[in-house]
Amino acid sequence: MFYLGGIDITYIIFVLPAAILSLVASAMVKSRFARYNKVATSKGITGAQAAQILMRANGIDDVKITHISGQLTDNYNPSSKTLNLSDATYSSTSIAAVGVAAHETGHAIQHKVGYGPLKLRSTLVPVANIGSRFGPVLAIAGIAFGASSQASEYISILQLVTDIGLILFAASVLFYLVTLPVEFDASRRALKILKETGVFTENEEISGARRVLTAAAMTYVASALTAIGSFLRLLVLTNNRNNRRR
Repeated sequence: MFYLGGIDITYIIFVLPAAILSLVASAMVKSRFARYNKVATSKGITGAQAAQILMRANGIDDVKITHISGQLTDNYNPSSKTLNLSDATYSSTSIAAVGVAAHETGHAIQHKVGYGPLKLRSTLVPVANIGSRFGPVLAIAGIAFGASSQASEYISILQLVTDIGLILFAASVLFYLVTLPVEFDASRRALKILKETGVFTENEEISGARRVLTAAAMTYVASALTAIGSFLRLLVLTNNRNNRRR
């Protein structure tokens, strides 16, 4: 009942729009980073230097800034207290690089002040990793084998497998949702302290960094919507299978 001309309607309704948004957001962040990566800051401060200035201004002296390979692989690791800046950020004096470095510094500030959503996200990481990897597999396997099985003893077991998969997947969906306020707040803090500390002195610099960080935030929104859509799709398929058994 969910197929039209061999096309899965539930996928089109729940997953495809978010998948398209994810592609658009990814292209947008790469485009904006490339654009503002060509524009140097007026003070010639590198991403690593900016991160150091911002952390010092917020009383953070126990976080180490490290150089990692890649582009846009920047991250803050609260467990090791390291601010990891990529090749495109660490030594670059561009608006984009400083903006990204400031965003990651925003996470370090969140950690220092005990920002609630960041604490919750860190707690959810182990469960979310398991949920995103095994949750959909278990749910789909339970739905698929349950639909073809006629033996009642197997049906109950497969229903349990489906339920476990949905619960695990729900944990990963929660992780994506909690990530949104964490990322938006980090960008808000970044833009604020860049201006307060004088790292950015021109409105064009703040505007450029905001455009880069807004595009980056949209990738998290797209990921959350994709996870929610996939979860709702599995719920619909599970409900349909159960209705057919009645």
